[in-house]
Amino acid sequence: MQKALIILGAILILLGLILPFLNNLGFGRLPGDIIIKKNNFNLYFPVTSAIIFSIVVSIILKLFK
Repeated sequence: MQKALIILGAILILLGLILPFLNNLGFGRLPGDIIIKKNNFNLYFPVTSAIIFSIVVSIILKLFK
């Protein structure tokens, strides 16, 4: 359990360091991401970004398994 938490923490740190670079590449504003803007309401639902992120994480986990 301790080893899993350490690995999870390291992954979160790396994700936090990589996230600003992904925003510059357009990740999070891809075609298929739903953005609804009303007067006092903003809804952002990143469908395409979530699918791509899920595929990448699945590939990485299969490589380490």
